[in-house]
Amino acid sequence: MKILMLVPFLPNPQTSGGQTRWYNIIKYLSKSHEITLFSMLKDKSEMRFIPELKKYCRKVMVFSRPKSPWTIKNIFLAELGPYPLVVIRNLSLKEKKTVKDELEKTKYDLIHAEAFYVMPHIPKTKVPIILVEQTIEYLVYKHYVDKEVPWFLKPFYKLDVVKLKFWEKHYWQKADKLVAVSEEDKKEMQRLLPNADVDIIPNGVDFQYYSAKKVNKKYPPRVLYGVTNFEWLQNREAVEVLINEVWPLVHKKVPKAKLWIVGRKIPEKIVNLSELREDIEVTESIKDARDAYLAATVTVTPIIGAGGTRLKILEALASGLPVVSTSIGVAGLNLTNGKQVLVGDSPKEMADLTTKLLKNPQLAEEIGQRGRLFVEKNYDWKKIVKLHDKIYAKVLKK
Repeated sequence: MKILMLVPFLPNPQTSGGQTRWYNIIKYLSKSHEITLFSMLKDKSEMRFIPELKKYCRKVMVFSRPKSPWTIKNIFLAELGPYPLVVIRNLSLKEKKTVKDELEKTKYDLIHAEAFYVMPHIPKTKVPIILVEQTIEYLVYKHYVDKEVPWFLKPFYKLDVVKLKFWEKHYWQKADKLVAVSEEDKKEMQRLLPNADVDIIPNGVDFQYYSAKKVNKKYPPRVLYGVTNFEWLQNREAVEVLINEVWPLVHKKVPKAKLWIVGRKIPEKIVNLSELREDIEVTESIKDARDAYLAATVTVTPIIGAGGTRLKILEALASGLPVVSTSIGVAGLNLTNGKQVLVGDSPKEMADLTTKLLKNPQLAEEIGQRGRLFVEKNYDWKKIVKLHDKIYAKVLKK
């Protein structure tokens, strides 16, 4: 099958979130399908990933976008135009024309779009379109506006939330098939579009990759938050709760342990805090995420913002690292509390569970191994990617 795939960021195996997801989907889909990839480019340093993608794609086309969304042009268009900022930032007239030309000169069986805001690049066409949403964008943005934006700027941002919700729903209706990554997101899609036929393709993990490496555990034991991107509000919120509410309770009972924060764009105040305190350390650049997951004793993710499913939790589980999380953090993963994960929805509960694992290495080992086996059985990319073929076939039969 010939597939034209559009993604908002260049797929690669070295970062977290959507880019890792898309890389693995392309890698395994290419075994039975011919893929042409169109992607936006965050900055020129990402060009180094193109040779790797060309191993799996017939062609890779990239298009530049502003590095920051907050250009004068973008703000002006978002304020006065119909589109929200996320669409404007990721809209390339060059890509739009190139997609149109590509569809005119090459016969494709299917268009696979990842994230609704790539949809404006697709012209009116008879080629069936599958739209996969990793998260419900307007809910994520609304949470950001409610929590982070100063009161005097809220009117502008709230207008953007309204536009974002409108266009997200609009492009869902334009697609021939909608796909979510979790049951929670599927329910929200069907709440907004009651007649929508929504399938689920969950996030996954390269199980063999995360289980292949051997790394010695750090001592004193490390309580990990990572490996992640702190540009996302959910991660900044979670690490604030961890540092201010969970960690003090843990450290009081296990004073030798250290809190280890790993990821990109770690907030400056956390970096500064680590320089003043011996019980907190940060790693802002790590070449191999496995070096964190395999060296830590437990990972704690007090996530309170909804949306999608958490790739870093799947990566930790695949590494055999026991996970302590909130219900929201593990939503959509079908994990059993007390078996493959420990769930607590208050800082005290999370602290008690973390302390329990730190003081009971055998229990930590058992939880970690059960989580590892669960991921191997249910979330390995080789199995997840096979779900695409069923959905593709369903769409082509229409």
